[in-house]
Amino acid sequence: MGKKFRHAWQNYKAGWRRSRQRLDEPADPDLEDQAIELEDDEVLESVGRAGLKEIGLLNAALTRIEKGTYGICTKCGQDIADASLDAVPFALLCRECAKAVPQGPV
Repeated sequence: MGKKFRHAWQNYKAGWRRSRQRLDEPADPDLEDQAIELEDDEVLESVGRAGLKEIGLLNAALTRIEKGTYGICTKCGQDIADASLDAVPFALLCRECAKAVPQGPV
């Protein structure tokens, strides 16, 4: 489990770095292209902020791997299903405890 997670984490981090590098590229001399690039950059900035948060969550999961607590629900102490960890590698709660957490409006 740990090796699979670490590999996925490395791939995610590399993709995030590529997105950040894209933001640092010089602007196109054509004004229309600049406008399109500006829109793209705004999207990348938003993704970048979300990516930073996700990297923090993934780093915390790596710490749990090192401590031997990865995959254990922080609320009830039961194992978190592999399918759940595959979908959300930094999951803190098992399916039952996650269902009990109130959801905001959709």
